[in-house]
Amino acid sequence: MLYYKKYELGQEKDWVVFVHGAGGSSAVWFKQLRDFKEQYNLLLIDLRGHGKSSDFPISMTNKDYTFEAVTRDIIEVLDYESIGSAHFAGVSLGTIIVRQLAELQPDRVRSLIMAGAVTRLTTQSRVLVFLGNTFKRVIPYMWLYSLFAFVIMPRKHHSESRNLFIREAKKLCQKEFIRWFKLTKDINPLLRYFKESDLGIPTLYVMGDQDVMFLEPVKRIIEVHKNSVLTILKKCGHVVNVEQPLEFNRHSLAFLQSQSL
Repeated sequence: MLYYKKYELGQEKDWVVFVHGAGGSSAVWFKQLRDFKEQYNLLLIDLRGHGKSSDFPISMTNKDYTFEAVTRDIIEVLDYESIGSAHFAGVSLGTIIVRQLAELQPDRVRSLIMAGAVTRLTTQSRVLVFLGNTFKRVIPYMWLYSLFAFVIMPRKHHSESRNLFIREAKKLCQKEFIRWFKLTKDINPLLRYFKESDLGIPTLYVMGDQDVMFLEPVKRIIEVHKNSVLTILKKCGHVVNVEQPLEFNRHSLAFLQSQSL
């Protein structure tokens, strides 16, 4: 089973489940803990091969790496903890995973918070994926990952989130990186399906106005998904919850509270 950490106030409180992106870990949510755990039960998960889940046998197996398989790892934790339904927060590639969970078990998902959401691969991101697939077996994975981090988070004030992801990515091994990178072949068809399939689940997208790779596709998707809203944070890049935690927390908590009215 995946490594996870929980903060529990009581059975009467709603759960919020946090899912990080590729190369990261649950540490990416550290600036959310203080504000969120005052009102909600929290579950923070390290995905297979990431963070403290890198020590678990699951990361060393030949088990299929698909978005559905990775998502079912999370469902296993939810079942073990008897969490029937929850609000889910994802960041970057983690937004694809929580959306996949909503597809598999929609009754389990009360709402979605999508930080730095990936809803479509732009030309620039497809070039990155092509380069990664071309060189992933011959170039040290940290070179590739660092390149991706600098392209996605290029500005000086993006450095904290960029360095956090690079630091956490160092816990991966080359084989694990390759396994995760193979998931990129499934991204485009999956994202096209997600755009066409509106589950009607209340969804908050929180994006930075400097997230040049992923902001515009989100603007388009909320035009067709009627239960979705978009908040854009000024002078902010891709990892909004790290770069502007106070604003991210304020908007996210207000959204969660609105679901209880």
